[in-house]
Amino acid sequence: MLTRKGEIAMVYIKRAAEETIERVSKMFPVLLVTGPRQVGKTTLLQKLAETEKQSGIERKYVTLDDPDARYLAKTDPAMFLQRYSPPVLIDEIQYATELLPYIKMRVDRSKRKGDFWLTGSQVFRLMEHVSESLAGRVGIVNLLGLSDAEICQTPSEPFSTDAERLMNRLSVVKPRGLNEIYRRIFKGSMPELYADENVDWEIYYRSYVDTYLQRDIRDLTQVADEMQFYNFMTVAAAHTSKPVVYEELANAAGVTAPTAKKWLSILVSSHIAALVQPYYNNVLKRVVKMPLLHFLDTGLAAYLLKWGSPEALERGAMSGAFFESYVFSEIYKSYLNAGKEPPVFYYRDKDQKEIDLLIYQDGVLSPVEIKKAASPGSAAVKNFTVLEPIAKPKAFGGLETLKTEIGTGNVICMAEDLLPVDEKNWFVPVWLI
Repeated sequence: MLTRKGEIAMVYIKRAAEETIERVSKMFPVLLVTGPRQVGKTTLLQKLAETEKQSGIERKYVTLDDPDARYLAKTDPAMFLQRYSPPVLIDEIQYATELLPYIKMRVDRSKRKGDFWLTGSQVFRLMEHVSESLAGRVGIVNLLGLSDAEICQTPSEPFSTDAERLMNRLSVVKPRGLNEIYRRIFKGSMPELYADENVDWEIYYRSYVDTYLQRDIRDLTQVADEMQFYNFMTVAAAHTSKPVVYEELANAAGVTAPTAKKWLSILVSSHIAALVQPYYNNVLKRVVKMPLLHFLDTGLAAYLLKWGSPEALERGAMSGAFFESYVFSEIYKSYLNAGKEPPVFYYRDKDQKEIDLLIYQDGVLSPVEIKKAASPGSAAVKNFTVLEPIAKPKAFGGLETLKTEIGTGNVICMAEDLLPVDEKNWFVPVWLI
């Protein structure tokens, strides 16, 4: 990125969502990029605005972090939009949602695509206003932290278990060992940690949590005690890759179950965590219907839980849970960066049989097991057989249309190479996903 004289230049990391954002901007008059704080929303849009200049488009920029700009936006939205007329990039739109009805009137008059680019980090506050004011006029792109594809600058594509796709990736992705993978898991996904090697990991995440608590959580009436919410975040981090039992979370955090449910929804809506819903249909009668919790930034989870190094994390009791959440977040981001809703589920039944991840696309359900082991063995796919009834029309009373095909299965693990388990399933090195 360009800097003023005397400043240290920050490295710009090309984002996988760039093409998605450009495509959405050409489809809608308003583009909204949402996501957690500090994942690079503004940097990405400013970089794309620089590219626009080459075709003669001069896009204004204003941030509502600026108290003067925020005051004008809240007290006189019409004047604000005269001062910052489109095309314009408005940063942190959640601080002045009063602008949204005026933006609606502007785009209804002009009908030009891509006039307004907006960013917002307080998604739980913002989306209600957006859906009320800009329905049908706004394209939304969710941006999370860096993916491995972005860090390594390799091709990014929505994850699938297809063996041919995985074989093709062997030629473009560099193998990594256990220590390198856990350094990545420990470091997390925040762009600043990769753009500037001088940033201290612990100081960065401490500042990040303080900002999140003081600027986002303080604004929410349902959170009266920031430190109690911080304690709840820590408890949630300790439950990453586990099914959600609200009473369990509540007891560990010292709050009521309804409060735990409300606070977890805040973590989810602000993209700190994700809930994976169980896969269910009428044939699979014994499915447990609890969602599964994953922290989306393993570095943040490691900070909250006071892990001091990648080596300690790799040897520790939560090593497998962090590995699973890391794999999930990589797969999850691969869909978001392509502008797609992640088609992810998981399976768990009352007999304690589990499948870590299910990818459901085009009538095909593909099972994924996640194991830290280098040689998990064929037993890793034994639970895949619980899905067999959904592939049989007789199970649905002979209705062919309700049948679901079972796709290629993957065991994502620390294997050194892509290898078949059997004719239907593959061992997949984690660095290949």
